[in-house]
Amino acid sequence: MEASSVTRRLFGFANVRDWAWWQLPPVLRGYVAAVPITALGLIGFAASRTIWTLDDLLKFLLLLTCGAISVAATPRVAYLKPGMARDFLTAWVLPVAILLPPIYAMLAPIPLQVLTQWRVHRGVVYRKVFTAGAISLTYGAASLLFASFPASFAGSSVGTGKHALTWVLAVAICELVGGRGHHFLIVGAIKLTDPSVRLRDLELDREALQADFAEFDLSVLITVVIAVNPVLAVAAVPTVLLARRFIMHSQLLAASRIDTKTGLLNSSTWEREAELEVTRAVRMSIPLAVALVDIDHFKVVNDTYGHLAGDKALRAVTDALRGQLRGYDLAGRFGGEEFALLLPQARELDALNVAERLRSHVAGLAIPIDDEDESAGCIRLTISVGVASLDGESRELTDLMAAADAALYYAKETGRNKTHVVSAGLRTLLPAAGHWITGRLATGCLVRTD
Repeated sequence: MEASSVTRRLFGFANVRDWAWWQLPPVLRGYVAAVPITALGLIGFAASRTIWTLDDLLKFLLLLTCGAISVAATPRVAYLKPGMARDFLTAWVLPVAILLPPIYAMLAPIPLQVLTQWRVHRGVVYRKVFTAGAISLTYGAASLLFASFPASFAGSSVGTGKHALTWVLAVAICELVGGRGHHFLIVGAIKLTDPSVRLRDLELDREALQADFAEFDLSVLITVVIAVNPVLAVAAVPTVLLARRFIMHSQLLAASRIDTKTGLLNSSTWEREAELEVTRAVRMSIPLAVALVDIDHFKVVNDTYGHLAGDKALRAVTDALRGQLRGYDLAGRFGGEEFALLLPQARELDALNVAERLRSHVAGLAIPIDDEDESAGCIRLTISVGVASLDGESRELTDLMAAADAALYYAKETGRNKTHVVSAGLRTLLPAAGHWITGRLATGCLVRTD
């Protein structure tokens, strides 16, 4: 009987030799292992010194449930941006660190990271383990720090008057220790992974600073609210979700415009922006062209080498588009292996040259099937391109798209790995219609078909 996918994953994880962690450089491998192992050892020590009470356990479960709801509602796009993900998870770990013994703060990140891996973003497992270990260590230290403050400055309750201010100040200091501490550990891993990464780009850009400040502010406020009454944690959940959604607005907006697999504009965004460009070009009598690109026999690549290799080939073509197009050209993905290009200020011959340069570049690519195994060979791709430009008869994007599609169809029907251009006004005179047409192949020769 064939094992289920869950069973296969479990057995695969049990095979220690296949862990991605082994592929890391020795220093980074040791660092990534040292943090969670240290955290695990300290958790065991703290557990042996903790007096467990039902009241603490119930409060911990309430806060953990609120944190789990926040994690489950986290958009996956939060983890797709390069650098550190700001998921506001620690906004729920700080109140645990302040209001409960240190063992609870050290345990809290573990189920939350497991839930993140299972429900939101199935990233590399060792990274989630490392992050959980880093949060466990630093917020455990924050819990010990808070307990070390004298009762007149902090203590177990918020208090009133001056004591309320000093209590909040103590909480803020502990959040700096926990939040900045685990950020420091994660940045260390990033720098060991890629020494060329600049810390300024990771920590000091506008979005990162806004997210860090919002997380700090929410962590302190939620801790104060829960210290007044733990049940108020339920009311804090929507606040965290709204704040995170506001911080992620620009990222979510970009995600709604971008095809996640290629990083190009998605079809709806490309059409919307292309229509505006065509209208402007017609109004101001500016040349403009459209090209449709299709990867030849892409299904054969997927069937022969697998979808992972197919995705790699798709990204190679995407990189070629970015490298060969001009900065103001628009490239979008239209379906599995088809792309649309808008070429502003390009006359028919200019567009043909751009398309042919792209076709030649892709034809010369050798895409390794396996970066680790050179003997696995390479994938060779070709593309067919159909080009259409504005003329006296075509004044709409739909006309240009139909003409470019006709040219693409002709290029594929006559052998593929070709660039063909056809006037939008002649799009009905296709070979399939049994008429004579006049077009130009990229080689410059005249083509007649009847």
